[in-house]
Amino acid sequence: MGYYIDEASTSLDNLQTRLETTDLIPSQKALLSELTKKMDALKKTGIKSIAGLRTRLKSKKSLASLADDSGINPDYLAMLRRAVEGFFPKPQALKTFDWLDQDTIARLDQAGVRNTRQLYEATSSGVDKLVDNAGLKKKNLLDFLSLSDLSRIQWVSPTFARALAAAGFTRTTMVAAANPETLYEALMKANENAHFYKGKVGLRDIKRLIAAAAYVPVG
Repeated sequence: MGYYIDEASTSLDNLQTRLETTDLIPSQKALLSELTKKMDALKKTGIKSIAGLRTRLKSKKSLASLADDSGINPDYLAMLRRAVEGFFPKPQALKTFDWLDQDTIARLDQAGVRNTRQLYEATSSGVDKLVDNAGLKKKNLLDFLSLSDLSRIQWVSPTFARALAAAGFTRTTMVAAANPETLYEALMKANENAHFYKGKVGLRDIKRLIAAAAYVPVG
C-alpha cells in the first residue's frame, strides 16, 4: 500500500461518506450543507475520484472554472479543498526528528532518503536492504520508521508523533484500533512526564485522531 490513500480509486461517494461520518472541526462544518446535491453537481462535471477533484481544485483558476461548471460557490470549493488536502499530510523532513540518532539521519540523507514518505517507500518491502545499503543499525531505522508511519495520520506533527510513540502507540494501526479513553490517558501521562507539547489535547481531539488513523493505508 502507498504512503497515502489511493486518490484515484477513492470516489466522491467515499469522500461524502468520510465527511458525513467524521466529527469535522468547526471551520469545516459547513461542508455538510446540501452535501449530496454538491457531490452530484461535481459528478456531472466529469469528476469521478478524489484525484480528479484535487486536480480541479489545484489552482485559483481551475477552482473558479469548476465553480462555473458545477454551480457551487467558490468559497465552498476552497473549504472542500482544504479538507481534502488534509487527507494528504505533507511528508516530514527526517532532520526534524532531531532527538533521534543523527548518524542515521546523515546516512539516510546520503542514500537519498530525506523525508518520511521517502523512508516509507524505501522500506515498503522490508528494512534489511536499506539497513545494509546505508550501513544502518536496524533498531535506529525502526525508530525512524515508526515515527514516519505515525506522521501519515492527519494532524500528526513530528512532535506529536514522538508523544504518541512515548505513550506506547508506535504504529498507525495501533492508533486506529485504540480505545479513545485509553489513548487519551496514555498520551496525557507521557506529555506530563516529558512536556512534548504545550497545547491542550482533549478527548474529542483524540477521537478525531483515531478516526483519521483508520483511513491510513496498511501495508
